Amino acid sequence: MKLITEVVEDLKCITESREDGKKNVYIEGIFLQGGIKNRNGRMYPVETLEKEVNRYDESYIQKGRALGELGHPDGPSINLDRVSHMITSLKREGTNFVGRAKLMDTPMGNIAKGLIGEGVKLGVSSRGMGSLKLNKEGINEVQDDFYLATAADIVADPSAPDAFVNGIMEGVEWVWQDELLVAKKQAAAVLEQVVQNIESASSSKQLDAKKFEIFENFLNKISKI
Repeated sequence: MKLITEVVEDLKCITESREDGKKNVYIEGIFLQGGIKNRNGRMYPVETLEKEVNRYDESYIQKGRALGELGHPDGPSINLDRVSHMITSLKREGTNFVGRAKLMDTPMGNIAKGLIGEGVKLGVSSRGMGSLKLNKEGINEVQDDFYLATAADIVADPSAPDAFVNGIMEGVEWVWQDELLVAKKQAAAVLEQVVQNIESASSSKQLDAKKFEIFENFLNKISKI
């Protein structure tokens, strides 16, 4: 499954006063678009998006767990030290899915508030995983295994060239299994290291020692899962 991101530029900023005199800051706009070829050359069937948005809403938004980050992370997991906002709603309007997110009083959330206060135009980038398949029109169509990691990360440069987004966000192929994400690229690197360790043994005694070391490291990693 590929890590897939899509950037949307048009957002509204909404400020609401609270009883304690402080203010809540929200961003609102189209987070996801279905049924059209986007600028990355992909198309999301509306039914695929609707099914996944319903799951995301039930499992994350309604439970206060729908978080997003400031900037482009390099994987599908949410990095809590970079969380800037919480997505509070995501509703279908025609073929679009309009979202609303509250900027939080976290270091990254306050940076986002400061950028907005200074007039910086922000955008959002959805982040998900899924397979792609060319349809009859030659468009990369996202398949029904699409999984939404977050409906919106905040990006400071929404007008960045597509190649910039693709280069950062789609360079690794990911596997989703029992809610555990494993990067094939990382697994290949680990395997290569194991092979190098075995090949470096100059005697049968060293080879046995290397095998024991590899097995011990494997057990240590398994115990942490």
